Amino acid sequence: QSLMCHALCHPQLEGLCSFLQLSVCPEPLLVRFCGWLLTLTPDLSYTSAAILAEQLFLRRVLSLTQPPSRHLMAALASFSSKYSQPFCRVLVAAVLQEPGKGAEQTKLVCELVEECLEPHCVQLVLSQVLEMPLSEQLLPVVQAAVGRQDVLPPELLDLLVLTLCQQAPAFSTSLDYAKLVTAVLTVYQSQVG
Repeated sequence: QSLMCHALCHPQLEGLCSFLQLSVCPEPLLVRFCGWLLTLTPDLSYTSAAILAEQLFLRRVLSLTQPPSRHLMAALASFSSKYSQPFCRVLVAAVLQEPGKGAEQTKLVCELVEECLEPHCVQLVLSQVLEMPLSEQLLPVVQAAVGRQDVLPPELLDLLVLTLCQQAPAFSTSLDYAKLVTAVLTVYQSQVG
């Protein structure tokens, strides 16, 4: 284990991941590997965790054409519970920015936002979404973040409201957009004046 820990703290991490074929290992093994990562002391550095998030999950998530297996969800939940910042910055950001995102990827991000991510990471995901042009596919992700009913920092709430107002003409016939605006007004009625 100490040898492995030394390797994980070393810049050769990508090579090690490739050697171990972590991006294609069977999902039950992935769950066990993520469980083992949680026991490491000291914790992985941000950079190491970001590399692992990419190596372990990115290809799997981007290639989803059906709902993820319970093993993959367990591994994602396990990894994101401890390394949520690099997880969001690497994996969630890549999924959100991928051109022609599939419905399964969007559903997966919604599920992570609703059930796995800490409140500060839900805010990070929301700010990542608001940095790009809203699309029909991104609306459910925003809805999931709003639905967590965590108190948004005023600047993020202002950005959300501004974005929704600016983009309203593009979504004049969108039911998801109407539901999102209603949710924002309901959850943050005391802050939206």
